[in-house]
Amino acid sequence: MHATGLGSLPGTDFPGALRWVLDEVGPHAFLPELPARGPGSGIVGRAVALLDGLGADLQPSGWRLTSGHGADQRRALAQWRRDLDDLEEAAAGYDGELRVAIAGPLTLAASISRPLGDLALADHGARRELAESLAAGAATALAEIARRLPSATVTAQVDEPMLPMVLAGGVPTASGFSRHRPVADGEATASLRTLREALGGTTHDVVLHCCAPGLDLEVVRRAGVGGVSVAAGTLGSGDWDAVGHWLEGGGEVVLGVLASDVPDHLPGLDDVVRATVRWLGRLELDPDLVDERVSLSPACGLGLWTTGPARAALGLVRRAAPLVAEQLSR
Repeated sequence: MHATGLGSLPGTDFPGALRWVLDEVGPHAFLPELPARGPGSGIVGRAVALLDGLGADLQPSGWRLTSGHGADQRRALAQWRRDLDDLEEAAAGYDGELRVAIAGPLTLAASISRPLGDLALADHGARRELAESLAAGAATALAEIARRLPSATVTAQVDEPMLPMVLAGGVPTASGFSRHRPVADGEATASLRTLREALGGTTHDVVLHCCAPGLDLEVVRRAGVGGVSVAAGTLGSGDWDAVGHWLEGGGEVVLGVLASDVPDHLPGLDDVVRATVRWLGRLELDPDLVDERVSLSPACGLGLWTTGPARAALGLVRRAAPLVAEQLSR
């Protein structure tokens, strides 16, 4: 059992954050995402930078699809390229796992507007076009990382925090007075599969991350995704059953065991270990299987934290992992 992070960290010093991540959680490192640098560095802006053949610009209400690439989209792409230059320099010779977070197609459709108004989520054709554009652009980006770091195992983390809301019809319309229609499970699976298949030739695996409650693991499974990242505190009894079946079926789980919704709040190491052992004990699985297929992380990103506590949080999870494995094996 090991520990890792989920991407989002505080601050604006990308090279410094990258060096720290490589030192702290290597050989299970992740590419830092620093939303404090501006809209082009957040979950949606970084995905917009990667879109292949689709233009976007930034409005007061957020990102919007356009007929051509706007200045903010170009700046986001330039920032991405500078980050890759810094990554290549800092991680030269790195031979561990490198997880790269990318917004998923459903969350992106629920976060970016069409040219004349409502979200791309409102239109089937816009959803499909956005998913295909994202898949092509993400595959190119991860292939470039693999080329720059030939000894690393590049893993895609598909961030889908809005997937449960999209499937349940819970995403508000622009007016706020109604909700978008639910996206059918089959279409959601197809969108995720489009991204998974595009990335299949350039990555070792794909992990879908969702820290919101209500994630349907069956939708993820049918998309061919090999791992899921979920927050332990959001899981009910039925969810734990689904997680157990997922692990028995050969899937991997990144379990968020340190709540991150209250910035800078750090529990004690014993509290984290005790809660994690209790959660994993509910699975009633072979401890060796759990040790092999489960890793630990914070529950969600740490972008709203301050630097010191965020680093302490990752260090705490890293120290908890071997203690949890030891207690489960008793």
